[in-house]
Amino acid sequence: MRELSEIDIRTSFMNCSKGEAFRIMVPVGLEHLDWERRDYLGWQDPKAPQRAYLVTWRGDEPVGIVLRRADPVASRARFQMCSLCQTPQPADSVALFVAPRSGDAGRNGNTIGTYLCVGLNCSAHVRVEPPVSEIQPDPSAVVASKIEGLLNRLDGFLAKVDSV
Repeated sequence: MRELSEIDIRTSFMNCSKGEAFRIMVPVGLEHLDWERRDYLGWQDPKAPQRAYLVTWRGDEPVGIVLRRADPVASRARFQMCSLCQTPQPADSVALFVAPRSGDAGRNGNTIGTYLCVGLNCSAHVRVEPPVSEIQPDPSAVVASKIEGLLNRLDGFLAKVDSV
């Protein structure tokens, strides 16, 4: 992923007003992030843990969305799977996040939801290399395939948020 500045981040949000975007708590230490090992920048608001943000590049433009984590529901499921990285995890490590749609649809209350890693750390999950075995292809090829899948699913989710 290419590096993002604070201004890139603030001007990238497609599903909130400009005023809301400039009130968002941007993560500190952007200049110290390992951008090479990220497929998107995701973080939770430290003052409002139910709010989260996700920013990535689509072509030459940064695109960001505001997310809201749904209230946890008691579930019998022991494991759940993130829709982006498709990593099965303990149920409390995956949550439903909803994003207001962009434009009039979002202002009218329309949202789109998906299950995501609570820590928004899918980039780390897809980079875990599988063990080498006779039936397993090259581990680096598996990681590359996982990264490509994550980026495709992320792009699909962003397209749904942006559709009217």
